[in-house]
Amino acid sequence: MAASYRVNEEVDGRPPCAPGGPPKTQRPDNTAFKQQRLPTWQPILTAGTVMPTFFIIGLVSGPIGIGVLVTSNRVQEIHIDYTGTEPSSPCNKCLSTVVTPCICTINFTLEEAFKGNVYMYYGLSNFYQNHRHYVKSRDDNQLSGDFRALLNPSRECEPYRRNEDKPIAPCGAIANSMFNDTLELFLITNKSNPTPVSIPLKKKGITWWTDKNVKFRNPPGGGSLEERFKGTTKPLNWRTPVYMLDSEDDNNGFINEDFIVWMRIAALPTFRKLYRLIEQNNDLHPTLPAGRYYLNITYNYPVHSFDGRKRMILSTISWMGGKNPFLGIAYITVGSISFLLGVVMLVIDHKYKNNSNTDIALQFYILKTKLWHMYQGQPYSA
Repeated sequence: MAASYRVNEEVDGRPPCAPGGPPKTQRPDNTAFKQQRLPTWQPILTAGTVMPTFFIIGLVSGPIGIGVLVTSNRVQEIHIDYTGTEPSSPCNKCLSTVVTPCICTINFTLEEAFKGNVYMYYGLSNFYQNHRHYVKSRDDNQLSGDFRALLNPSRECEPYRRNEDKPIAPCGAIANSMFNDTLELFLITNKSNPTPVSIPLKKKGITWWTDKNVKFRNPPGGGSLEERFKGTTKPLNWRTPVYMLDSEDDNNGFINEDFIVWMRIAALPTFRKLYRLIEQNNDLHPTLPAGRYYLNITYNYPVHSFDGRKRMILSTISWMGGKNPFLGIAYITVGSISFLLGVVMLVIDHKYKNNSNTDIALQFYILKTKLWHMYQGQPYSA
């Protein structure tokens, strides 16, 4: 027979205790932690402790910011916009979809020689790779070489999951929108002999080691790469299947470095991605001497439909990376404000140091302590 139960017999909102048992209560245990009796330490902020702190922050942050800013300014960088929206641009003809493929050439001049290794980037603007649906539109299991995911991609890849009843490899919107312009760089040695000299561009070594060797892997198997991707089809916007991205096996398929670089999405709508590396071969000669150059572009990637822009960037690096003055400016700003606040507090302290009401912070602390003891019902002794 089931025991009767009445709601009005609950104790503290819970069912009543067993007959003869101890009454249930929500009172915390009588411990120093639960009754908030642990010893505490509260610093007393006085002019003698606050002013040195501001001065130290200012004296440390200022020189650091100047050093970082000088280092950033020493990084050499040049931007070449080749979007072609201007009628005078050599790439304006490539905006028409009739001309396919379209090749255009842009001339430019390096005023100063670039020394050390030079990095070539492609940059895009107004391209939101951080859109939530875009970020999710990929299958990491497929990219890691899982054969089951290769033939049955994740539904996150929709609507770029299947085409003509075949699974797409690689699937998803990120892979489908892969950057596919081709950039070539030439040096014009002298005016009397305008025969250009091709600048060697290294296409390997532009990815993270973990991406190349762990995160992205081709499907396993002993046959050719084409056989291992049998039964799949290329993304809709690609001109060639994934197993024909490169002629070298260690840079083909899912481990193609251009593809891996593109799949690492950017956080902001204006970004750059590493395209090629120009290595320094001789310490006695600059990698890119000052002079006239031209950039040969195979224009494939459309950006004018979303008001985007394309550019090529040549840049050296320093011990802190590429050119980025923000960190130096931030350090200088924080240091200057801290030092200025220290000076203001020093003037105020000097002006009112003989006033009996100078130490306002100490008096406020004593008042707060008195009120706390009154609230606790305890006597206060200074």
